[in-house]
Amino acid sequence: MADQLIRATAADGGIRAVGVITTKSVQVAKDRHNLSYVATAALGRAMSSGLLLASSMKQEGSRVNIKIKGNGPLGGILVDAGLDGTVRGYVANPSVELPPNAMGKLDVGKAVGKEGFLYVIKDVGYGYPYSSTVELISGEVGEDIANYLVNSEQTASALLVGVFVGKDGVTASGGILLQVLPKASHDENLIATLEGRVGQLKGFTPLLRQGKSLTDIFNDLLGDFGLHIFPEVQMVRFDCSCSFDRMLGALRMLGVDELEDMIVTDGGAEATCHFCNEVYHATPEHLREVIENIKAQ
Repeated sequence: MADQLIRATAADGGIRAVGVITTKSVQVAKDRHNLSYVATAALGRAMSSGLLLASSMKQEGSRVNIKIKGNGPLGGILVDAGLDGTVRGYVANPSVELPPNAMGKLDVGKAVGKEGFLYVIKDVGYGYPYSSTVELISGEVGEDIANYLVNSEQTASALLVGVFVGKDGVTASGGILLQVLPKASHDENLIATLEGRVGQLKGFTPLLRQGKSLTDIFNDLLGDFGLHIFPEVQMVRFDCSCSFDRMLGALRMLGVDELEDMIVTDGGAEATCHFCNEVYHATPEHLREVIENIKAQ
């Protein structure tokens, strides 16, 4: 199934639902960063979460940055996701591996750490980006994002994100976000029913591995609540905006003296993009062109 995102409403617009599949995108991240199993699961959950958060933004070009800095050995996660369905990200220590937790699952909570902070920055393309910080409550990513939505955006939310990764790579990844909007926030029966149904789920990836589509999952959860699934299906992909020209632009910030020293000492320059692990090489000729452009200005 192709990576995709769909949106829906239910309960006469009182419930907002978004679902995303990120299997191929997370596999690209795993390959590019040579991620361990637990690092793949942690980054994949954050990538899906970023896309789900970005889906509610309205302005073209809007993006969400998620930074998770816990006290675990993973060292931190950074994800950049856009309203356009593009996503990228990395972890500080991609080779960290841990034994399974007590339930036999990848121990994302221990890898991330239960103590630390979650930072969310929303950039709508103009003005100052909106930023918010909350303390981590579990390090499991999904629970921490849901806690952010409740405490920073005052929206009752249920978030399920998951990644299934094994010897054959990433075979299932994605998530769903259910939010009770203000018009239904006082309907206690609706909220209780919804919480009960979500609570019965044993995760998101088991549903994908059973062959269920996002539409199937929405129908199971909200089919009797006047579910309306929007026909537009948004394609999702791992995509990084880095380029050789951007790298040269960054080198300009070093100044003429340091660039000349790099030509003499290193015979050029090398830069690696943290987000996608792409390596760019600048020859002495490239650096001389940058120096000439600086001098010309």
